[in-house]
Amino acid sequence: MSVKRHKRIKRTVQVELDITAFMNLMVVLVPFLLMSAVFTNISILDLKLPGMSSTKQDNKKPEFELQVTVRKNALDLSDTKGGMIKHIPITKSGHNYVLLTQTLRIIKYKFPDKTSITILSEPYTSYDTLVQVMDSVREFKTLLDEEVVIAELFPAISIGDAPKR
Repeated sequence: MSVKRHKRIKRTVQVELDITAFMNLMVVLVPFLLMSAVFTNISILDLKLPGMSSTKQDNKKPEFELQVTVRKNALDLSDTKGGMIKHIPITKSGHNYVLLTQTLRIIKYKFPDKTSITILSEPYTSYDTLVQVMDSVREFKTLLDEEVVIAELFPAISIGDAPKR
């Protein structure tokens, strides 16, 4: 028996792609996604971290530099020349950031050209506490001609570890 095999000839027919439905979907979807997108504002502070080149020479007099030490039970405001300026104990509601800002306003009045401050924190200081201290030393709100104005205190913030007691 002879079995004949027939080869089928495949006919290639080119089909045009109809992408109008997809284009209609994109025309509707893109504006909808752009209108419903939430654009967030991110605030960034330029902080200076201590490096290897921050060693001081012994024969130089130390510059006047403010330091806020964040402790578990207090905020200590001091400088490198005179030592402790203000010890701000913790209250029932937490750290007293208002008193810190008021004290820094007095210091800013005496030293208007000074813009830098160092924040030293103990280990396990909460992030929220650190951010509130940074906000308190950076600026304050005041009234000027019946308008609330944000005034600058010490915007150049450096951070580091607090020395152990």
